[in-house]
Amino acid sequence: MVNRLKNFPHYKEVLIGAGSGLIVLVLLLGGLAFTPGTPGPSASESASPTPSESQAPMRTCSVAEEAANPSLGTLQAVVLNSETGEVLFDRGADIPAATASVLKSLTIAAALESVGPTHQISTKVFVDPANTSKISLVGGGDITLSKTAAGTESIYKGAPKLSSLVAQVRAWATSNAVTQISEINLDSTFFQGSGWESSWQRSSQVDGWISEVTALQLDGDRTIPGALTSPKTGRPVMSAGEQFKLELGDLALNASFSQGSTPTNFVEIAMVQSQPMSQWISNILLTSENLQTEALGKIAAIAAGSNGTFESLDEAYKKILAPTDLDFSGVSVRDASGLSYLNAVTPKFMAELMRKVDAEYGELGVLKTSLAVAGKTGSLASRYKGDIADAAGKIAAKSGYLEGVHTLNGIITAKDGTSLTFTIYALEDVGSDVRLAIDTLATAFYRCGNSLSNE
Repeated sequence: MVNRLKNFPHYKEVLIGAGSGLIVLVLLLGGLAFTPGTPGPSASESASPTPSESQAPMRTCSVAEEAANPSLGTLQAVVLNSETGEVLFDRGADIPAATASVLKSLTIAAALESVGPTHQISTKVFVDPANTSKISLVGGGDITLSKTAAGTESIYKGAPKLSSLVAQVRAWATSNAVTQISEINLDSTFFQGSGWESSWQRSSQVDGWISEVTALQLDGDRTIPGALTSPKTGRPVMSAGEQFKLELGDLALNASFSQGSTPTNFVEIAMVQSQPMSQWISNILLTSENLQTEALGKIAAIAAGSNGTFESLDEAYKKILAPTDLDFSGVSVRDASGLSYLNAVTPKFMAELMRKVDAEYGELGVLKTSLAVAGKTGSLASRYKGDIADAAGKIAAKSGYLEGVHTLNGIITAKDGTSLTFTIYALEDVGSDVRLAIDTLATAFYRCGNSLSNE
């Protein structure tokens, strides 16, 4: 296999009362003091730690065999004690590398800390007050807006319907004696710059994994709205406009199209709203949907004051998450979804991010409760069976995959009760059973818990 990554090594009281004379006698004879609960130093002694208090946990549980599995290719991995931050296991944890879809957790964190979980995105229709035959369909970044009929769902469950927008326009037209729409402007200017990240492979579009990232489109530009990897129209803005015109029927029979910004004097006549971002996040982590993540990343960046281009994401994410005190050294973000091989993030950074998630910093508890659960939900539902089934329900994580890049990042509630955060990157020449090898290593982390050795 071609080495795609070689260029990116990127936690006293003394009992007094009736019978205290007896206690004093015991103290004199034995030099002891008593507390209501756990034994501790007497009030007259220095509170030096007992051997059991000062002793570090025994790091005797080795995962060397699991980590040496050749199916893992070039292994980069880290395990942290979530409470203390102590590094329990380290294999190239500070080397930046391509992340695949585990980068989605970073995008989600940025969105939660910028727009928040209750934020909704509006798609609107405006009219020229001086010429009511001219309207403008304005996308606000809701790529889930759906052409599906009532009672039918796209892959974006609960998405707003284009038909609702059309019904509002029709009602406005009736109320205002407007009989004909002559021009429909299509405004997708909320997202600036290119809709395609330059390092993406066009095969990702052909294979249905991503479309052009535009602020106005229907069903993520799918020709089959209910299919995750449906073919794309390749012209998302115009396709949305054409469907809008079609559904307006005779009202817009002869309407022409234009594209561009909506004049500031235009008046709003219709609006639909997306589901809250918490629902977007749930869907992203359930399906690993790339386009929805890219839209979310741009929305987060714009809310932080940037222009929302791909080039703005790196700086915007770092600005948004600066209050977390995460160390962004070596982190380079090229897109929001992890499709680019030029994303470069260290395993340790992703594990540190998961410590914030585990602690439910700010709004990050939404991310914690939305992660796939081993053997139960999302992309991990069919994994952690057989010999590693004991870890099912104990690992919550985001998985990732590109050719030569297999990743897993999340939180482990270990067998001994310790909360761990971890990242595993299996890179380059991996085996056909690489997912099982990753899951076996993560299960070994679960079994070892706070006794995990770095050998």
